Amino acid sequence: MAIFISGSVAFDYIMTFPGYFRKNILPDKLDKISLSFLVDSMTRQRGGCAPNIAYSMALLGEKPSVVATAGEDFGEYRCWMEEHGIDARYILEIPEKYTASFFVNTDLENNQIASFYTGAMANASQFSLSEIPVGEMDYLVISPNDPVAMRKFTDECVQLGIPYLFDPSQQVARNSHEDLRAGVEHAHAVFCNEYEFELLVNHTGFSAREIDRHVHLMVITRGEKGATIKSDEREYQIPIVPAERVADPTGVGDAFRGGFLRGYRLGLDLQTCGQMGALSATYCLEQKGTTNHTYTPLEYVARYRQHFDDDGALDILLK
Repeated sequence: MAIFISGSVAFDYIMTFPGYFRKNILPDKLDKISLSFLVDSMTRQRGGCAPNIAYSMALLGEKPSVVATAGEDFGEYRCWMEEHGIDARYILEIPEKYTASFFVNTDLENNQIASFYTGAMANASQFSLSEIPVGEMDYLVISPNDPVAMRKFTDECVQLGIPYLFDPSQQVARNSHEDLRAGVEHAHAVFCNEYEFELLVNHTGFSAREIDRHVHLMVITRGEKGATIKSDEREYQIPIVPAERVADPTGVGDAFRGGFLRGYRLGLDLQTCGQMGALSATYCLEQKGTTNHTYTPLEYVARYRQHFDDDGALDILLK
């Protein structure tokens, strides 16, 4: 099964605030909010949902393909992706535009306030899945992207008979309710965090039970409480893997998806796939930036077995 990942490609500007957002937000003044946070540090990192997911898959031996748009400043990023086992052939570079940019500020409780500049991502709908040779793509991840592109890819997957994973995540707040309904209705799988899931329920008009019935696979990440996987009337509870240190929560959800999808691609059971997602998420959490964590498959399997019993299933990563 060849997995393609559509979504944003971006540069992340990651900042840290040495205080607590909640102590500076007045609930009775939200209609007049005006805040500026003086941050201690800022780093510029490679990011974007699609490469983030692809990177954690590639670390475990997958060679995922990314479908996206980037700007005229993308050259070095493309080289980096190819050097790290990610197929970047289907990333279009848009002239006279810059690559999308994500600005995120994290406080001492790992709460985040973020803004996203679309840049070249606004041109993502220029690409059509029909441009990919027939038989090359077996499964598409529709992760946060330009809203028009997300709907276009949803419709094209239905037309072309390609199963897809619908991952609206941050775009739940931006995509139209109709587009969210369409994304859920035809999806093979839906991924989001627990807050986004509540928004998805509100915006689509589907109940949680109705969403479960629409999709074969439902995954809800819950931060420190782990994750819940539902499929075919069964539910799996996925615990976290304790971090050796907490450096930066940015990209942790994408890393979870990457680990999960690598296991799913190999045909492993859903409990194991979820636990692979949890471990991949922890590796990301321990480093600043979304793609600065690294490990060999041997190191990954050894650490997995410190927390979970895979009954030898992960030996497949070592071949």
